[in-house]
Amino acid sequence: MDAVKLKVSDYMTRNVYTLKPDNTVADAIELIKKTGHDSFPVLDDNMKVIGYVSAVDLLGVDPSVKISEVMSKQLYVAREFMDLRDAARVMFRTGHSKLPVVDESDRLVGIISNADVIRSQIERADPEKVEKLRATIERVHGVKTQVYTGKVEVSKLIPTQSKIYADELKGRIHEINRGLAEPIIVIKKDSRYFLMDGHHRAIAAMKLGIDRLDAYIIEVNGDVELGIEKMARKKGLNSLRDVEIIEDVPHPLVEITFRNRG
Repeated sequence: MDAVKLKVSDYMTRNVYTLKPDNTVADAIELIKKTGHDSFPVLDDNMKVIGYVSAVDLLGVDPSVKISEVMSKQLYVAREFMDLRDAARVMFRTGHSKLPVVDESDRLVGIISNADVIRSQIERADPEKVEKLRATIERVHGVKTQVYTGKVEVSKLIPTQSKIYADELKGRIHEINRGLAEPIIVIKKDSRYFLMDGHHRAIAAMKLGIDRLDAYIIEVNGDVELGIEKMARKKGLNSLRDVEIIEDVPHPLVEITFRNRG
């Protein structure tokens, strides 16, 4: 499988908080309090983006003033098919932290932020990663595989790690609620699906009641017992419910970042 360029559609948020031009500054302030976001696209009745408003635009403005009077009408937007790096360049050069993503009729389909660009470089389940895993399986076990994408049932996933971190899980739940669901990576052998990448995502989906997840599926043809099968059996891992959620210890990256060095 060839590596592909990342597109805006791969990492944009599809569930977007928005404002209407007839909303007031008071409405915008309440939305900031509710969501924790500091800027919002402004849409007309046809879902077209006609403006953008940020917390800075609201400073010192009477709460009764309409959003149409304070919103910026000079817009920078992105398209789903844009190279993610190109969108990042636009944000960097214009000083914008977010870009509305619009279709050919200027209707809102999502939003891309600089945080999404950063996230795209962290723990990414991309075709190159899948290809390396596929090649390793074929080399180590002498079997043939095929790779494709599809949806897998969360309840059928067999984990291959026994612990996850509560703080990271909370982050994944937040991402999924924002419409950010990266594909997981699974190995399919017979009717079993071994989860290779995406344990926090899968358990977040389980807790949210999501039945199916997008996945890169590596299907193994052959009777050989894989190392992951032995490992899962040895650790007693039969379903996601067997994975321990560590509550009192932060994810290692968080621990390193915030450890007191004094």
